[in-house]
Amino acid sequence: MDEGILEWLHLKNVARAGWVRAGVEAPESVAAHSWGMSLLALHLCPQHLDLSKVLSLCLVHDLPEVRVGDLTPHDDCSTKAQDERQAMKDMAPQWLSLFDEYETGSTPEAVFVKQLDKLDMGLQAKVYQQEQGIDLDEFIASAKQRISESTLSSYLD
Repeated sequence: MDEGILEWLHLKNVARAGWVRAGVEAPESVAAHSWGMSLLALHLCPQHLDLSKVLSLCLVHDLPEVRVGDLTPHDDCSTKAQDERQAMKDMAPQWLSLFDEYETGSTPEAVFVKQLDKLDMGLQAKVYQQEQGIDLDEFIASAKQRISESTLSSYLD
């Protein structure tokens, strides 16, 4: 069996660090976040974008976190970009160009997926607020600030 596949699947076990820091009980994994983005993409992807590319970007954009971890702005991120790119190169070189496209936001699909990344975070904050009664308004506000597409940001109102 391809050992890479087993390593990729460990993304299911990497908890989203921001939720852990905020005190969320049983926070989602990074893989669950990627799934959430993919579901949003299926529902919200504009027709002029390549849905297959959008879904691929959703699925691989955080894959290096299997090795690097889920770093947040509260962590030392001085080498995050280099560390994540190297991890991607080592773990899944066949998807390195997708990872680079996402990181640089070099296509309309990558720009859209970056906004879905924030939308999923903001919506997940709303879910946790409803379920657990904790204040996660900072996550919703952060998402709103980083989403430029009004159609997408309206989901956070």
